[in-house]
Amino acid sequence: MVDISAKSPTQRMARATGAITMRPETLALIRDNQIAKGDVLTVAKIAGIMGAKRTAELIPLCHPIALSDIHLQLSLDESLPGIRVEATARTTGTTGVEMEAIVAVSVSLVTLYDMAKGVDKGMEIGQISLIEKRGGKSGDWVRG
Repeated sequence: MVDISAKSPTQRMARATGAITMRPETLALIRDNQIAKGDVLTVAKIAGIMGAKRTAELIPLCHPIALSDIHLQLSLDESLPGIRVEATARTTGTTGVEMEAIVAVSVSLVTLYDMAKGVDKGMEIGQISLIEKRGGKSGDWVRG
């Protein structure tokens, strides 16, 4: 791991996004809460939060950090068709929360796949990226 012991704690925030595409019929089943496994959107949101909290256990050399907030927004998008996921992670600490935001999106998307794979094995997960980070030595960054 990188030594961060000399760094001063600062407020940090990171936002990441991703998407899963599916058949329009699958999106309708999710929207209407008709998937056999249950409430797909709620389960995927909780899974993303849990993933963010366990990031250091999943990513080698990633520092465990105390998150002060993790927020996930799942949006149905008929134009994909599919679901877009955005995660915002926050902490006050000596290292950033980029990985926590990215893992939250990733775990949420994989959970969406798991919940609906019984009706649509052809779903595709992609477009996962960091879109913004705030705080820390390197300062603020926004995807152009």
